[in-house]
Amino acid sequence: MADTVVRPEQHTEPPVDPSIDVEGLTPVLMGKWRDVRLEAREMIKDEAFWRIDGQHYLEHRERVLEQCRLLAQRGASSRALPVEYGGLDTQGGNIAGFEELVLADPSLQIKSGVQWGLFGSAIFQLGTKKHHDKWLRDVFSLDLPGAFAMTETGHGSDVQSIGTTATYDVDAQEFVINTPFRGAYKDYLGNAAKHGQAATVFAQLITGGVNYGVHCFFVPIRNEDGENLPGITSEDDGPKGGLNGIDNGRLAFDHVRVPRENLLNRYGDVGADGTYTSPIASPGRRFFTMLGALVQGRVSLDGAATWASALALKIAVTYGNERRQFDGPTGEEVVLLDYGKHRRRLIPLIATTYAQTFAHEQLLQKFDAVFSGENDTDESREDLETLAAALKPLSTWHGLDAVQEAREACGGQGYLAENRLVTLHQDLDVYATFEGDNNVLLQLVGKRLLGDFAKQFSGADTKKLAAYAAKQGASRFFHGAGLRQLGQTVTDLGSIARSVELGLRGEDQHALLADRVEQMVTDVGTRLNQARKLDPVEAQKVFNDNQVELIEAARAHGELLQWESFTDALDEIEDEGTRAVLTWVRDLFGLTMIEKHLSWHLINGRLSTQRAASVSRYIDRLCERLRPHAQDLVDAFGLAPEHVRAPIASGAEKVRQDEARAHYAELAASGNAPVPEKVAKKR
Repeated sequence: MADTVVRPEQHTEPPVDPSIDVEGLTPVLMGKWRDVRLEAREMIKDEAFWRIDGQHYLEHRERVLEQCRLLAQRGASSRALPVEYGGLDTQGGNIAGFEELVLADPSLQIKSGVQWGLFGSAIFQLGTKKHHDKWLRDVFSLDLPGAFAMTETGHGSDVQSIGTTATYDVDAQEFVINTPFRGAYKDYLGNAAKHGQAATVFAQLITGGVNYGVHCFFVPIRNEDGENLPGITSEDDGPKGGLNGIDNGRLAFDHVRVPRENLLNRYGDVGADGTYTSPIASPGRRFFTMLGALVQGRVSLDGAATWASALALKIAVTYGNERRQFDGPTGEEVVLLDYGKHRRRLIPLIATTYAQTFAHEQLLQKFDAVFSGENDTDESREDLETLAAALKPLSTWHGLDAVQEAREACGGQGYLAENRLVTLHQDLDVYATFEGDNNVLLQLVGKRLLGDFAKQFSGADTKKLAAYAAKQGASRFFHGAGLRQLGQTVTDLGSIARSVELGLRGEDQHALLADRVEQMVTDVGTRLNQARKLDPVEAQKVFNDNQVELIEAARAHGELLQWESFTDALDEIEDEGTRAVLTWVRDLFGLTMIEKHLSWHLINGRLSTQRAASVSRYIDRLCERLRPHAQDLVDAFGLAPEHVRAPIASGAEKVRQDEARAHYAELAASGNAPVPEKVAKKR
């Protein structure tokens, strides 16, 4: 990945009592494809797109199918297609519009993603013009609903090892698609239980007795009456923990024959005589190129999870600014968000959501550059895949954390289905494991980081590696005093909190976050390098012993990318007050990440015990400083009442609270208020 240059910050005092220009900030958060996002948000203000809580899952499925038809009718399904096929040829805009559907119903978002982002994209990205001409228009009008048949019961993230086979019959010039054992059933497939009429099936391509690895085939599975075609077995996955508007199911193939032309042959083809050809000689590179062509699923989940987090925090902060609980020093009940713990539980989540929003915008622009052809190179595709694999885990995990914390912060009201937080958590749950299990994705990132590490020592001897490792050890020793050069002593600066504030500004946060990634990759890389000469069994054991740390290093890398993206975005903020507040938000994100990994920083000598304790106290100060801006920060997400649709975030709570306060004020003024027992006893 390219290095990010962090510019020295001008340590000037922020404006006195800075405020956020909400209307000016919203377009920055919505990014390059703001117009498409606004178009999508305007469309889903129509209640025809909204989820109906409590609806039976079979009815929910049919409702979501009809919603997808509405999307197709309104042109929301084909933005990515070339104009030739009725599209707008906007790759980034297509993803941006798709992400917004999570605000209507996550089931609608994912089912439309299955139809057009997976089934349709497989045809578009892996097929050639003959396939595009034959199927694309019907796919994107929803006249041809389909399933994306990659995952198997026995092989989820390990696509290379799937069991389904596609064996070429030279005499018939057909491929024979077969499921050889139960574990090779295609599973968890949207549209497979009922609605799909065809599937893009990933299978091991075998011709002339040679297995050329995983390729994709267009396979009809049902007729227009919904009846399975000969050789097709389908099963319904039934009710799930969430996303029950999607008809997930299983497919199996009993020697199903399809024409040779049904091989989606952009990256590999079979001639009439059975000869295999490919523009990519390396089987491994060919496989990853084919999967990389479908990276948009991970990109879109990163964005959708981020907007879902924004929705949850909009609900919780709005409610927390209106709901009162327990008497305060003035005799009035205190607004929830004025409590220190309430601030601490919600405002850092806002900071992380902002960091994710800015990181996602950079990811989306990189995706658009690759898939529009503006910057489509092997290197840019590899960077895109690594970036998507780094960010999607962080945003989907954060989505679950943010929604759960928002639910708890709203008490019993948060548990009501009408306030959306419980059902949103249920629907987002699977985001952490589909389009790649999060830990598997981070392992891919870790291997890329190890590859970059290894390039530094290409051809190097053992002495050079040992010297580098020794240098890292010296670095640890140097940092043993805990960033002593950054803050000096409490006496110098007047207080520990002030010391941290001056000693952990932007460039210092970056140094800590970046150094952690480098050190962890160096530690793992050095140990794995030493295992190169071991036999395969022992080498695998060494890898397994280091797998947890490798994944943690990849996660740290993703957090660093988010911080850097936030820092880059600060340059786009023209309003001085908004930039001042967002700098505090960026600092809160950075310090929250440092606090999250305090044990590592302490063990490795990056922070002293005293300074580590001060980090947490300064986070509390930042939360207090940002408390007056919390509502503006969530309002800047630009969500209209039709997008929020939670009664507790509608102003209804304020009406209740005002009514209660007016009641007690009137009672006190009338002189008829009962005397409290404690007061009565003193008389």
